[in-house]
Amino acid sequence: MNMTASSSNMALGMTERLKPIHEKVAAMVRDEIAPLDEEFLAEVEKGDRWGYTPRQSEILEGLKKKAKEAGLWNFWLTDSERGYGLSTVEYAYLAEEMGKSHLAAEVFNCSAPDTGNMEVLERYGTDEHKAKWLKPLLEGEIRSAFLMTEPEVASSDATNVSMSCMRDGDDYVLNGEKWWSSGAGDPRCKIYIVMVHTPDESRPRHQQHSMVLVPAGTPGIEILRAMQVFGEDDAPHGHMHVKLTDVRVPASNLLMREGAGFEISQGRLGPGRIHHCMRAIGQAEAALEAMCKRSLQREAFGKKLAQLGANYDIIANARMEIEMARLLCLKAAWMMDKGDARAAAPWISQIKVIAPQVALKVIDEAMQMHGGAGISQDFQLARAWTHVRTLRFADGPDAVHRRQVARQELKRYTQEKV
Repeated sequence: MNMTASSSNMALGMTERLKPIHEKVAAMVRDEIAPLDEEFLAEVEKGDRWGYTPRQSEILEGLKKKAKEAGLWNFWLTDSERGYGLSTVEYAYLAEEMGKSHLAAEVFNCSAPDTGNMEVLERYGTDEHKAKWLKPLLEGEIRSAFLMTEPEVASSDATNVSMSCMRDGDDYVLNGEKWWSSGAGDPRCKIYIVMVHTPDESRPRHQQHSMVLVPAGTPGIEILRAMQVFGEDDAPHGHMHVKLTDVRVPASNLLMREGAGFEISQGRLGPGRIHHCMRAIGQAEAALEAMCKRSLQREAFGKKLAQLGANYDIIANARMEIEMARLLCLKAAWMMDKGDARAAAPWISQIKVIAPQVALKVIDEAMQMHGGAGISQDFQLARAWTHVRTLRFADGPDAVHRRQVARQELKRYTQEKV
């Protein structure tokens, strides 16, 4: 199926089986999780930034326990006996709700980078890998990190990834640096999935890399620093700059085979990219709600803010753009559910560009409606803007995704390689 495929049988609405689940998730996010976001985040300054205070643990683990007991757990794992049995389209509605709260995704065990890493272990791990790492991840007992990008190369072209991985007897030995390793600062992070360079002249260009499982704390791993995003280190989750020096792991920690890194990464990044987009739409919805409430609560020059300037147009455009982004996200999810990863890829690239752009625009307008308070710590808008702006780099920058969309489009008009 190509990009112009018939969509006559496309079902993007909320299914009957999803409606009661969605109602429960939305209610828990609204009534139990979101009200605790600020208290949880305020605890970061009270102790070890890279640990959890007793109150943070109480909040997070208490909410996770409630979610698990209610059966609201692991929604993301589609097409698997270990999962909830939802389609990607169905999951999109739940992920949108989770995007409205800082803690919600983890409360339901649906947070990045764990979901993508669990996808990898589910699809490509051995029975031993699954028992050791997938099981505790599915139970929400540990966290994980994905180490791909590197400071010395343009990692948006993943063929540049250069971390050395040499076979030495029954082991692999890794040397190099990775950065933006999200989640590697979390003390509960116990396993890294690492993209490494395993060159072989007999293999084509996209079979020169591999994926290796590296337990956190293995001798030779050094956390150099936490990368700051607009001056914030995102503790205790963190996006770490990590150096590996003669890090030795068993050869059995290799996923699939040498040279399968790209195959695995594409299987991992597709779902991860669209999950981010689903949550971004939720953030846009939360920002629009805040904007509307503020515009009706505050007055200036004798009128409600909603009635001043172009604010009617701003609110209307925000609603329309969110609806368009949601429909594109659902279309991409539907394409994924068809099971053809190649056909779905351009749609995932489209929404990966559009969702953060729309969310950023809506959040920015909401900040403007709030005046100086909109960029302060008194509202969640500044933090939401920072997160969504970062999303335009995560899992591939906009330019890379636009390139993929354009190449697919041009193929309709030429037989030449573009």
